[in-house]
Amino acid sequence: MASKIGSMIFLLATQPPRVPVYNLEGSVAEEVQLPRVFGLPVRIDLIRRAFLSEFTARLQPKGRDPLAGKRTTARSFGVGLGIARVPRIPGLGRAAFINSAVGGHLAHPPRVEKKIHEEINKKEKKLATASALAATARKEFVEKRGHRFPAQTVPVIVVDEVETSITRVKEAKLLLEKLGVWSDIERAKERTRIRAGKGKRRGRRYITPKSILFIVSNHNSSFARAVAGLPGVDVAEPWNVNVLQLAPGGVPGRLTVITRSALEELGKRFDSILLQI
Repeated sequence: MASKIGSMIFLLATQPPRVPVYNLEGSVAEEVQLPRVFGLPVRIDLIRRAFLSEFTARLQPKGRDPLAGKRTTARSFGVGLGIARVPRIPGLGRAAFINSAVGGHLAHPPRVEKKIHEEINKKEKKLATASALAATARKEFVEKRGHRFPAQTVPVIVVDEVETSITRVKEAKLLLEKLGVWSDIERAKERTRIRAGKGKRRGRRYITPKSILFIVSNHNSSFARAVAGLPGVDVAEPWNVNVLQLAPGGVPGRLTVITRSALEELGKRFDSILLQI
């Protein structure tokens, strides 16, 4: 039954296009047919639901000490004194304990037992990840996300020699300029700004927009290390790429660069996933 439903999903998909494969010189080496997963319909509702689930799963539960602001000898003096009946420190008469007093407890502090992880069904999550990957092959979704690129087709596919031949950032920049996607990294650099709010003094001072997602067969390759430090760049392997990387903020259509072997691995991964749905 599961394989039958998976086959029905593939039947609902459109035929993905053929895209060029670029070599180290930025010229077309060959053409390749995108895997069937790139022809799936883009389900924005599922993608946002899966993003919220994965994003909240990484949040650390926060809670105050249950006795914070309550360790005091303050007590009410009672009635008949012409003063408010709030708890006061004996001998001083200063109000304490209440939430409106200096050093008092918070009215509604965060609690450890609060449920912050939004659950999602496993099959929904798998289908959402496949749908987010399909959106990377729709130029209208990539442009709508705000990516700046003069490339004709998306995703941008490159030969496997890129992972071993490019070892420096300068070499990676030359290749990305030839591929027509370097302007998006410049956009991320230009729009990097100081965060508004208290986060600027909590180790997250700057906000950098997301730029290119590189999907490579080995995230420890020389090419992956060369591009990992560029503004807004993420590097992932085909077997662990997720909605957080494919659709940051729950918005599908991220500009993606994929190596030839990683593209084949993506096809194998999502063929097996969709046949299980």
